[in-house]
Amino acid sequence: MAENMFLYWGSGSVPCWKAMIALEEKGFSGYKNKLISFDNNEMKGEDVLKLNPRGEVPTFTDGDVVVNESSAICEYLESTYKDKGTQLIPSGTKQRALVLQRMNEAMANLMHKMLLDYIYEFMETKEEKTKLKTRPDNVARKTQTLKDELNRWNDYLGKLPYLSWIDAFHIRKTGAYLAGPDFTMADVYFFPFIGFGVRVGLNLDSFPNIKSYYERLSSRPSIKASWPPHWKQSPGSFKPLTGKM
Repeated sequence: MAENMFLYWGSGSVPCWKAMIALEEKGFSGYKNKLISFDNNEMKGEDVLKLNPRGEVPTFTDGDVVVNESSAICEYLESTYKDKGTQLIPSGTKQRALVLQRMNEAMANLMHKMLLDYIYEFMETKEEKTKLKTRPDNVARKTQTLKDELNRWNDYLGKLPYLSWIDAFHIRKTGAYLAGPDFTMADVYFFPFIGFGVRVGLNLDSFPNIKSYYERLSSRPSIKASWPPHWKQSPGSFKPLTGKM
């Protein structure tokens, strides 16, 4: 099956990483792929554009099926190959509801409060924009917003609902995932945000549950196999303005 799959992706892209973790978890580690260069604007190349008119990655094909957008790719893989690899969406009603909630929370909140409103904004290099965006009051406000959001996720990892005593015992021995004792699609969505944050200087000392989660999942085979290759070759070059939260 993997030989019929093809993924266009970019190193260090949170959406691409998410799709790649899902592919690994579903057992499709041999899928064909092409690493595109963001610096050379290769996502606007003819091979991508003929599949994805937006000229964005990840762009994915499974035989003659084309799926764009990282969330759509993840959900396509789970629904189409439910019996393959890791079951990423639980069958139990309560657990499934929690996983779906955490998936959508990550996309609706971390996407904006961490990436768009904080990291990406402060990575601007144009002097006239930087002077406005890095005003102390603006930095403090956005930093507090991100801190509040991360505290919420830190609490999620420390207070998991719907646990049987067996699951609670299992978690005490092995550590929690985002929606319970098992790795799910919620983790596929959440981990790349934290990984990207750490890459650009996010200090997790104030969020011990997230820190433990990050350190533990960094060695998970699907995450190691899909780790952005250029991150292995060079340290991050950007550090958030506020240092430790």
